[in-house]
Amino acid sequence: MAKPKNEDTSEEAKKIVDDAKNFIEKAITDIGKTSATKQLILGTASGWITGFISMKIGKLAAVGLGGGVILLHIASQKGYVDINWDKINKKVDKITDKIEKEATGKSPDWFEKVERFVDRKMDKAEELLKKREKKAKHWYNNFVGDDQYRATESHVFLASFAAGMAIGLLCGQ
Repeated sequence: MAKPKNEDTSEEAKKIVDDAKNFIEKAITDIGKTSATKQLILGTASGWITGFISMKIGKLAAVGLGGGVILLHIASQKGYVDINWDKINKKVDKITDKIEKEATGKSPDWFEKVERFVDRKMDKAEELLKKREKKAKHWYNNFVGDDQYRATESHVFLASFAAGMAIGLLCGQ
């Protein structure tokens, strides 16, 4: 069986779009000729049906997408899939910058980019601290001389607060 050429498929698509346009225009013209009560009933019913179907499709899409992300994350945690988060984050940053430029008309300034970079590095540091708590404990004990170290969110917060304050002081000059 021969594959259809691109020209054939684009002509078929144009024909389908034209047929749909003609059907919608005819339906709107026919409805416009009926009484106001009938127009109100048809408009309400068609709007309700469209909303209902959109909600069902939206919920199905959200469950499918969310479930896929959760399954991907579980597979990554179990070691079945290795995800290069740095590469994904760089692409997300590029897309975010492009969308912001399109929406506002200006690119994000360097401070926003630095803020994103520092935030990602702090997340990575927190993850490393949680994974390698023994190494972090040993380092902290040597540095401070305290045997009771336990990494908590408050430590990460204090470290990020100090880093943010340093950046703020440097930018304020």
